[in-house]
Amino acid sequence: MNPPKWFKDFAGAWIFYSVLPELPWPKAQFKRIARFAPLIGIFLGTVQSSTWWILHLNGWPTSACVLLVISLGIIITGGLHLDGLMDTADGIAAGEKHRLNAMEDSRIGAIGVQSLLVILFAQIGALIKLSDLAIIAIPISTFWGRLSHLIAITRFPYIKPNGSAEFHKKYFQPEIDFLPSIIGLTFFIILLLIYMKGVLKIKLLFCSLLGIIPAYLIQAYLGNKLGGHTGDSYGAAIVITETFIFLTMAIYL
Repeated sequence: MNPPKWFKDFAGAWIFYSVLPELPWPKAQFKRIARFAPLIGIFLGTVQSSTWWILHLNGWPTSACVLLVISLGIIITGGLHLDGLMDTADGIAAGEKHRLNAMEDSRIGAIGVQSLLVILFAQIGALIKLSDLAIIAIPISTFWGRLSHLIAITRFPYIKPNGSAEFHKKYFQPEIDFLPSIIGLTFFIILLLIYMKGVLKIKLLFCSLLGIIPAYLIQAYLGNKLGGHTGDSYGAAIVITETFIFLTMAIYL
């Protein structure tokens, strides 16, 4: 049986956005995988949250859960987005003339290392503050982080000649490719409405929708700063958006 094209794209997204084993069927294609990035984000976030919950039930302290869950997120994404964060930070620091060369350089500069440390420390602090609410905050942040990727593809040109992520822009169709994200967010909100109660439910619903603000603003800042986006800046937007959502929820909740 010949599977639909969208299913092949989903299989491609599964491989591209994680290091999880390739699906046994169907054969992956990589033309329009970006539309599934937010759904893959929810899945990966749920894996992290489930790990947190299992550790918590077995008596692990919050600080240990935070460190292990963040490490798990880096492992299952292959560090792809953090690598993009460091390269983007180095590129911005290098100035307009040398920006792309600095981003393509395999060596990590001082600004790249600093950006990595700032992001990791901010995430650790926010998740410790959130404590058990982190199991809900993580899927919310991984969803909106990857939705920023879709917004960036829609709003900005791809500026790296013959870059490995150029196909995202080439094949993207906004009128269709945002639909899986809308369905995924709706399903997540329905689950919150069913299983959460009281004031906390209202606050979590608010946070679930508030993620659109950093998802829009952060990719816009990077896009304007760079004059467009590259695969590296897509990853940077994802990581920074996730971090801002963690911090916002930690303060608000």
